Amino acid sequence: MSLVTAFFLLIVPLAASVPEVVATDAPTVYQILQSYSFPVGLLPQGVTSYQLDADTGKFVVNLNGTCSFSVAGYDLKYKTKITGTISSGKIRNLTGIQVKVLFFWVNIIEVTSDGNNLELSVGIASAEFAVDNFNESPQCGCGFDCVSATPVTVSGGAFSF
Repeated sequence: MSLVTAFFLLIVPLAASVPEVVATDAPTVYQILQSYSFPVGLLPQGVTSYQLDADTGKFVVNLNGTCSFSVAGYDLKYKTKITGTISSGKIRNLTGIQVKVLFFWVNIIEVTSDGNNLELSVGIASAEFAVDNFNESPQCGCGFDCVSATPVTVSGGAFSF
């Protein structure tokens, strides 16, 4: 028996015994948002990972860096880690997302969806926006203006106190 034949006879059984790696079809964080009646555009592009406890709704979303952009006259900042609790049509105890109201940065702490509108709450104030404004995920640095060739007009309310 030649050395090549012996090597082949030794390697083939070993290769056959290696378990096959099966790719999981885990949903993306954007698909998770949609399953809870939220549009994908609530989160910017650049999500690197997420964790969701399906029993409690508690989640952690990790971005590849801090992210900021302007939408409808509002400046938004996303930290690298966003947490909260999600249920159908409601995200509460939200941390990691801020909006500039007047001259102050305030935390968006709750988002509610009624199907056609999203209400973003900072605690003492809230604003309502059409859900259609969030059909695409914004890009850090330029928001919705760089997602397509033409600027996207976002319509919605002002934070009222």
